[in-house]
Amino acid sequence: MAAKGAPSGTSTTGPGKASSALAVVKKALGRASKPASANNTKVPAAKAAAAKKAPATKAAAAKKAPTAKAAAAKKAPAAKAPATTATPAATRASAAAARKAKLVVREDESPWTAAELKAVRAEIEADVAQLRSEVSHAESELSELLRNSGDGAGDDQADAGAKTWEREQEIALADNAREMLRQNEHALERLDDGTYGVCESCGQPIGKLRLQAAPRATLCMPCKMKQERR
Repeated sequence: MAAKGAPSGTSTTGPGKASSALAVVKKALGRASKPASANNTKVPAAKAAAAKKAPATKAAAAKKAPTAKAAAAKKAPAAKAPATTATPAATRASAAAARKAKLVVREDESPWTAAELKAVRAEIEADVAQLRSEVSHAESELSELLRNSGDGAGDDQADAGAKTWEREQEIALADNAREMLRQNEHALERLDDGTYGVCESCGQPIGKLRLQAAPRATLCMPCKMKQERR
């Protein structure tokens, strides 16, 4: 009886130990799998966060780059502006100098020199100043005569005639001074635009000697003689 009981006891206790060992292994495997799954879930989350940050950084860099380029583009024209404004003035000055250097003269005359043109301009400007003074004086005298013309109720015919003649003389003097002033101002304009010395009737040179004698002349001698014969 004792020999039969030993095998039966061995057979009953063996499977229990095996099942308990399997349970321990399963628990160990379960504990080992949990951290791995947690790590697996954390890694994609970290990658997703990094992926989100990277486009945001690129977008910020892309926004900053056009802004910097726009600022540089705005600064560049500001630096070039003074050069463009100075160029037309220099061009006009050189063109005016070229026109003055090409003032026409007759074939038997030498070209105008800077000193000769300066003397002619000075004479014309002096005449302009004097004529403006004469026009102002003549207009004041005429206005005075017009104010006093209404007070001659008791004047005889001789006094009335004298006042009328004086008034007409002042009007004629004022008109003559205005016309001469206009001619001198026109001569200055012709000096500035380079047409000084060209006959306004036939287009031929007036002549340097004639202009030095009469700086406001606009006609050559043949055309002037034709005008006076009319």
